[in-house]
Amino acid sequence: MQRPLAGLTWRNAGGEAVAGVTLLAIAVPLNIGYAQIAGLPPTAGLYALVLPAIVYALIVSSRQLVASPDAAAAALVASSIGGLAVAGSADYLTLAFAQAIICGVLFAFAAVLKLGFLANFLSKPILVGFVGGLALDILVSQIAKMLGVKIDSGAEFTDKVGALVTGLPTLNGWSVLIAALSVVVLVVGKRVARAVPWALIVLVVATVAVVASGLEAQGVSVLGPVDAGPPTLTWPVLDWGRWLALIPSAIALTLVTMAEGLLVARSYGEKHRYGTSPNRDLLAFGAANVAAGATGGFAVGSSTSRTAAMDQAGSRTQLPSLVAAVGTLLLLVFGTGLLEHIPSPAIGAIVGVAIIPLLGIREFGELWRQDRFEFAIGAVCFVVTVLIGAIPGIFVAFVLALINLAQRASSPAIDVLEADGDPHSSLLDPAPRGATTAPGIVIIRLAAPLFFANGSVFADAVKRAVTSASGVRNVVLDLEAVTDIDVTGAEAFAGLKAWLHDNGVALSFSRPRTELVDWMRDLGVLDDERLYPTNRAALADLGAPSVG
Repeated sequence: MQRPLAGLTWRNAGGEAVAGVTLLAIAVPLNIGYAQIAGLPPTAGLYALVLPAIVYALIVSSRQLVASPDAAAAALVASSIGGLAVAGSADYLTLAFAQAIICGVLFAFAAVLKLGFLANFLSKPILVGFVGGLALDILVSQIAKMLGVKIDSGAEFTDKVGALVTGLPTLNGWSVLIAALSVVVLVVGKRVARAVPWALIVLVVATVAVVASGLEAQGVSVLGPVDAGPPTLTWPVLDWGRWLALIPSAIALTLVTMAEGLLVARSYGEKHRYGTSPNRDLLAFGAANVAAGATGGFAVGSSTSRTAAMDQAGSRTQLPSLVAAVGTLLLLVFGTGLLEHIPSPAIGAIVGVAIIPLLGIREFGELWRQDRFEFAIGAVCFVVTVLIGAIPGIFVAFVLALINLAQRASSPAIDVLEADGDPHSSLLDPAPRGATTAPGIVIIRLAAPLFFANGSVFADAVKRAVTSASGVRNVVLDLEAVTDIDVTGAEAFAGLKAWLHDNGVALSFSRPRTELVDWMRDLGVLDDERLYPTNRAALADLGAPSVG
């Protein structure tokens, strides 16, 4: 079993600690903003950087993946809990804590049962559409902050857009100026010097400017008082009905984190040549979420942007997360007074710039060029998430994933193989339509498992191959690529066998996998038909003149 903090040595400890300071500078302003998106106090975002980050860093197999609340998780929390309680109320906080704990249990459940494969149902188009829809919903709220316009951030998307438009006459010029300058610094600074924590610089400078100029009196909104003190252990007390009401949103949060987190962890592991364990990573997410819910935080996911920042800083261990946790704890104990006068327009600018890439504009362009059907899937998911909500969006995402899977699985490659006259070569190339592999013999290859989505398609393809050629007396099915057969596929195959028998065509199999043969007998797919180790052996035994 991999030891905690794998990759950390005395030689690289100094550099890793410096990277931790950078992570602290990035995480504090973002987590404050994400807590506001979720309808929670700033401390909820900061608490999620302490014990959850420590627990995660000590368990996870990935040396670089950073765990923290992110924009998508914050939006999901707001949209799912907003219908159950009033944002900012004690009941709302309790529900957010309970939701994080349910996420933790689901992650642990997935780790024990090795269910990480479920995240594969969220393909790239679906993730792009779903996260892009959440990002657009968040962006409207951040634009309102930057303009100094008051809107209900927990309202539906169309209501927020309407409130923003009708509230434009009330915009605050100082807020617009602070936001505009913040955006310029963030965008230009990132291009000039990526390693500099520009978000922290923006917060510090903007706060000093607001305090020195007395802009609060001019209508510029500020963060307000932040409770001082370290996180304390607690447990949300709810009736069973409310616990159950949180399960759908917790499932959505879990799946999105699984899909994104495991992919990012694997990609960085491959990039830097170290191993990762998906199930251990799921367990780490589970422990982090339980810790978040038990210490006043909210749902913890993977942070792709912070992971990339740490990679660019040269970090190859989880030490930066521990350093950031200690720094956040010190801030909570001694420095919350410094946060009180942070201007909301600056927070809105920081979060807005951070989520612009999540809109998926470039990814949608790539999907449009590569595959219009995949683009349509992403677009539908985007629209549903924006106009109807995050939970319907994740449901539609799964339905679209199943439709996409069934559509592709229902039309697998089914080829009649062509003999080339060389007795030492493999039969791999498909023959023209209406051709036979050898006189009176057709060898057909199915390049997919035989199951409910393609059973009848395969049977029809075999019938066409027989009827479109002349004098076919033997059909050999090449099963090398068939890894499984389900009951529905077996029923379709039984009908095919009867049809072949009625038409005087003998059936044989070649290259079946060893474990598949017994299963074929159990399903009634294989009776007394002949089995051949190779296609060449089938041709030779059936008397093809081209062999020998």
